[in-house]
Amino acid sequence: MAAKIIYFTVNGRPEQAEFPIDCPAQDVKDLFRAAAEAGPHDILKLYNTKGNIINISPQLAPNSPHSCYKLEVVAADCNSELIGSDLAVALGFDLSSMEKRLQSLEKRILTEAAETPAIVYEMKRQVESFREKLESVEHLSWLGLFKDISEGTHKPSPFYHKRTLRKTREECEHVRQKFLQMSSLEVSEEVRQYLKTPTFDNWQWEDAEIMVLLQVMYTDLDFISTFNIELDVLQQFLYEVYRRYNNIPFHNFKHCFCVTQMMYGLIWLTDLRSKIDSIDLLIMLTSAVCHDLDHTGYNNAYQINARTELALRYNDISPLENHHCAVAFEILEKSESNIFRNLPTEQYKRIREGIIKFILATDMTRHTEILNKFKAILPVFDFSSKDHRDMLMMIMIKVSDISNEARPMDVAEPWLDCLLQEFFNQSDMEKLEGLPVTPFMDRDKVTKPSSQTGFIRYVLFPLFIELANLFPCLEQHIIDPVRKALDYYTEMEKQNRAQSDKVVKPSTSKEPEAHPEPGGTTKPVNL
Repeated sequence: MAAKIIYFTVNGRPEQAEFPIDCPAQDVKDLFRAAAEAGPHDILKLYNTKGNIINISPQLAPNSPHSCYKLEVVAADCNSELIGSDLAVALGFDLSSMEKRLQSLEKRILTEAAETPAIVYEMKRQVESFREKLESVEHLSWLGLFKDISEGTHKPSPFYHKRTLRKTREECEHVRQKFLQMSSLEVSEEVRQYLKTPTFDNWQWEDAEIMVLLQVMYTDLDFISTFNIELDVLQQFLYEVYRRYNNIPFHNFKHCFCVTQMMYGLIWLTDLRSKIDSIDLLIMLTSAVCHDLDHTGYNNAYQINARTELALRYNDISPLENHHCAVAFEILEKSESNIFRNLPTEQYKRIREGIIKFILATDMTRHTEILNKFKAILPVFDFSSKDHRDMLMMIMIKVSDISNEARPMDVAEPWLDCLLQEFFNQSDMEKLEGLPVTPFMDRDKVTKPSSQTGFIRYVLFPLFIELANLFPCLEQHIIDPVRKALDYYTEMEKQNRAQSDKVVKPSTSKEPEAHPEPGGTTKPVNL
């Protein structure tokens, strides 16, 4: 079996690693850990001869003893004395020493007083509380070492009160600096595996951390080496993408991440890497990243009815989706953020054609057309057919785009709150401007459960079921959770009706009770 030999240095000491070309990625990383005499939780950084950080993977380019890579151990196990001593220096005292002293005092008190006073329990509680605060600070949290990835307990406000539509320069620069500080360090294997699942909880991650996770996706799918993407260019691309998503309730940077993460998960769950070319996978992931760039929170119907600049520019034909594509290629036109700049012209043309096609497919007015075409080819689906692959890729970005209900309820439900907030903002504006009011966005007619039951039955299920017909393994991952979501909102709707039925109607022999309105006037209560 063919093998690779990689030459590198560890703290100036020459080493070489030999492994088969089809060696699992984890085995390669373990090999480098052994060479560095690093622990399982230590963080490794590998540099090429230009000083750029590169991924430790089976795709490492073979080199010679005269062009050694450089391997460094840049952080230690989170439970080691090193981090404890680092924290002690930063804080001015050692938390571990404090705990040991407290334990010693507790033993002495027990010996002398025969019971533990309440004040000792209170001190222990305060120490534990302080430890929790230390473990959740931003500069540690990105590692995934202190993230609770079993349950989603940290729910930020889903809305963007008192924030400008566009991100400020200061806001962007702050996130950019955090991202660059984090981007060169290795994300834990536990988080990497979690990232491949539809149960991933986006609410636990800040924007800079999300950018790191997007970088992990490009790295772990081997796009960096396959398409000669420089790491600093990828980082600039991700930053520009972050910058061009707006501060709106739903179609924001976190939504971009959720759609991309679901696409990434589907690629792994369906073993798509063995079925289609890497360039198609690159197109799919990048289309997901860019699919809602510069969305302002008002849909195509509003754009067309209000005769906005976008509607006029694109002649009422998918104005938003065309705009998202245009912004994506504005970013890619800049050399410093063009992740495709090292590709031949023909490959770039193929990528551009694909990204445009798949972002335009997210226009929901084309939903029935695309779904029917996919259903027609499904009985004879052929991965060797470009037309069939293109239809599958359109279906997969559509599934990813509306996949929130395939996630655990405590992750999915806050997204519905965000979506309704954006919908209600639009319908309020339509009423103010005298435009046709979009019925499913009208806060006077729509409830939380009513907005979802019909959508799940008539949009999600038909779409998800067809994809699962091609990939039966997806049944448990995307169909079963959506069934549970439908049951949840159906029950919520029943409870709402039951509460409405309990309202006691006034007797016909009695005048309706009057309640004061602002300004001192009164009107009958409509029951």
